[in-house]
Amino acid sequence: MKALAALLALAFALALPSGSQAAAPTVSGEPVASESHEILVMLRMPAPHFRPNARYGGRYDDRAAQAARRRVAAEIARDNGLELIEGWPMPLVGVDCYVMRVPAGRPIEPVIEQISRHPMVAWSQPLNSFETLADTAPPRDPPRDPLFSVQPAASEWRLADLHGLATGRGVTIAVIDSKIEVGHPDLAGQFSASRDFLVNRPGAAEDHGTGIAGVIAAKGNGVGILGIAPGARLMALRACYERQRGDAVVSSCDSLTLAKALHFALERGADVINMSLSGPPDPLLSSLIALGLERRIAVVAAFDPDRPGGGFPASVPGVISVAEESLRSLPARVYRAPGRDVPTTQPGGKWYFVNGSSFAAAHVTGLVALLREARSTASPATAIERSATGAIDACGTLVTVTADCDCPCAITRARAGRRN
Repeated sequence: MKALAALLALAFALALPSGSQAAAPTVSGEPVASESHEILVMLRMPAPHFRPNARYGGRYDDRAAQAARRRVAAEIARDNGLELIEGWPMPLVGVDCYVMRVPAGRPIEPVIEQISRHPMVAWSQPLNSFETLADTAPPRDPPRDPLFSVQPAASEWRLADLHGLATGRGVTIAVIDSKIEVGHPDLAGQFSASRDFLVNRPGAAEDHGTGIAGVIAAKGNGVGILGIAPGARLMALRACYERQRGDAVVSSCDSLTLAKALHFALERGADVINMSLSGPPDPLLSSLIALGLERRIAVVAAFDPDRPGGGFPASVPGVISVAEESLRSLPARVYRAPGRDVPTTQPGGKWYFVNGSSFAAAHVTGLVALLREARSTASPATAIERSATGAIDACGTLVTVTADCDCPCAITRARAGRRN
């Protein structure tokens, strides 16, 4: 066994890479800002029973009306000296969403104010930018141990014991991130959907999304790592892309790509949504997240200490906000989870050590999936237990642990109770 472990650790080291009609929503807190000169314009859709040929299921199939709204969007763009870029239907929040480019050097706030007065416009907003929360500095030399044993959750969360009660079976998790390598040896067969919502940005699988997926649901197959919820099904929803910024690689998204992915996740019945990213408050995304929370979908987001309230969407009430354990002076509502020296999947069938609150959020996403399977009536935002130190008590979240019955004992009792 020792020889096998050493061989696996060596293979791991060699695999390291070289490098309803919606009213205009409001968001309080951080001032609205945008890094681009593009804005979003939301045109009102009529209620389903007012749409010609509409079906009571709310299906978006009124092409003539959609074409008419696009003509209105084109007129708005022309009348205001803007360029119409693209449009996307958002029937769940009762709007068609259009991207329009404001000429360089022209302030966008007066344009938004003017367009918002149009009778067909529900609201307008900047096209905001968002980024994932992963450290990009090279990690320290990897420990020469089998992969499961070096996963923080293996010891901190007693992951093997937890899997005696739940693996996330029957739970669907939408991972809204950069492109995931769905064929990775640890991830192949774990997906119910894979969609790319970026326009004109084809490319290979990317680090951040692939790593997040691995932490959440890498399968138990005798190689690599084991995810927190290996029995769950994932939706690989690409809304972000990776780009070079100086010596670092960052994953970037915007309001529309994230909204497309969120809308897809809501329509396709996701139980949990992972958003390991952060940015400014965003009305369109807020309306979609609010709809998800109303449907009892758990939304997990990474906490950003450099943004007011931890950034958006972590600052939204009802969203499960997570930071990696080494961060200090966090609000009481923020959960701490493993986020340092975490081995996980990477493109090319490889594994690598990663750091950051992105991966802490991925841990909690997996834990929520276990909770959904083990205690289907639980509300994840209030059911996650903490120890006296404030760290997540993963075992206590799933079962009742007492002084005379530790985690393995409590899980054995819980399983016996289920059988009876």
